[in-house]
Amino acid sequence: MFLENVEKLQKYAADFAKGLAPGACVALHGDLGAGKTEFARAIIRALRGADSVVPSPTFTIAQEYGGISHFDLYRVKSAEELLEIGLPDALGRDIVLIEWPEIAWDILPENTVHVYLEAKGRGREITVK
Repeated sequence: MFLENVEKLQKYAADFAKGLAPGACVALHGDLGAGKTEFARAIIRALRGADSVVPSPTFTIAQEYGGISHFDLYRVKSAEELLEIGLPDALGRDIVLIEWPEIAWDILPENTVHVYLEAKGRGREITVK
């Protein structure tokens, strides 16, 4: 599906959020600038309030929002680090949003929803599996 601009991406993510419950895991795939953080931010704001401050977890690696855990694994170098940042504990307990999930492949639940984002001009191509 093609979303013409960031506003449509945010609306899609907010609607997507309505189907999430504790225990859900969403793996966000895409290159730098594809919209992974924006997609996660829109989900968090839809579930926790539009005025929620949602910084990118690129440097903190993990952020928690009262039952929603947002991980950015871009800088994680080993699967052992996943324990240190609390990813296994969050899975099954929280709604978990994971950017750059490839290093966590072995611990992702079978029912993980994979969202693939690709920048195309001002828009985004999105595929959900």
